[in-house]
Order: sequence, then structure tokens, then C-alpha cells
Amino acid sequence: MKLLLTSAGILNKSMHDALVDMLGKPIADCNALCIPTAMYGHPWVGPGVKAWEFVSGNSENPMVGLGWKSVGVLELTALPSISKDRWVPLVREADVLLVSGGDALYLCHWMRQSGLADLLPSLQAVYVGMSAGSMVMAPNIGEFFVGWTPPTGGDETLSLIDFAIFPHLDHELLPGNTMAAAERWAAGMQGLAYAIDDQTAIQVIDGAVEVISEGKWNYFSACIQKG
Repeated sequence: MKLLLTSAGILNKSMHDALVDMLGKPIADCNALCIPTAMYGHPWVGPGVKAWEFVSGNSENPMVGLGWKSVGVLELTALPSISKDRWVPLVREADVLLVSGGDALYLCHWMRQSGLADLLPSLQAVYVGMSAGSMVMAPNIGEFFVGWTPPTGGDETLSLIDFAIFPHLDHELLPGNTMAAAERWAAGMQGLAYAIDDQTAIQVIDGAVEVISEGKWNYFSACIQKG
């Protein structure tokens, strides 16, 4: 399984080069599926123009607009109402999944309801997450990021990686996302955690983790949290 977990899309050359290496061929030769679902659960980004910007590739957070051979839309809220024969082959054939930001718990709920969560570990596609699209892979997100509340409550997510992610570190439009806030958040988590700014991504290939950064990030170990 190959993951490139970003805070705000592919914003610099280091992340772009890492993505191309993970794909194993030029972006122009790759077929992508974009997943905007997380946006609908967050009042800042959806529904509406922001969702259109993401899907159309007109977003200031480069993902869909990187120059793919083709781009399809996979809307998770629609999948439970149609046969898996109509969408599972498309997912299996895709070279990359581009998963938007928004609300991580809303995205997690619909990944599970749609069946995509069960499918993800077996896919050959590179998974590129942005903000909530990255956070959803963790065991949980922490109370700091809880917005939409799932029917079962809690802050648990997919546990497809063994660390949590605090995105948008020191973002000018998010004055609460300071390193001090990230440290408090990490102290309340149950395991490993990273805080990353928008110029940073976390690459995970078959469990091996590497930070790709032209910006600022921090790693919080379990031992630091317990101490």
C-alpha cells in the first residue's frame, strides 16, 4: 500500500517528485479518481464552489489539476445505492486516488458505509490524501478535530497507519493550529503522531514512513506522550 499524506495537496517539488516516484510513471500517463466526500461534512468547504474547485482541478491545493491522463469522480455517499460491480473495477484500475480535505469523521463514515475502507488495503493505486483525506488513515483524530459526529460517537478512524496527523501547522488562516496546540493534541493521543505544515507530506510505502518536507513538521513519540 502506497500513501502520500499531505496537509494541503502537492504544493512543492519535493512532494511532486515523491508522487511521481510512487506512481512509477509520469503523471500524464496515469488515470486518477478524485474523492470529494469529506468536503460535504465541513461547513468551510462544501457543498458548493469549493467542491467544484477540487473536482475540476481549479483549487489552490494542487491534486486534480496536476495533469493526469484522466480524472474520474468517486462520490462515496452514492456508492451504497449502486452495485459494487459498477464502481469497484474502476477503483482497482485507477493509478491514483485523490482524496480531498474536509471532515475526517464524515469521510471515515462514508468510506465504511460504501465499502471503500475494506477495499483500500488491497489496492495497487497510490493514495494521495489532503488534510482530512490524510487524517482518516490514522487510528483516531483527537477531540481537537472533531466536527461532524458519527452515529457511533468517538473520534476513531480507519487505523490503516499507526500514527495520527495534525495538519495545517502554523497556517495563517488557522491561528489555533500552533505548535503548542499540536503538542497539547499529541499529549492526548494514544500513540504516535505528526504535526505537518502545508509544505510537508508523509510518505508510507508498505509500512515504511518517510517525511517529505520543504517546510515545518514535528514528530511526537509514544514515550514523549507518556512522559
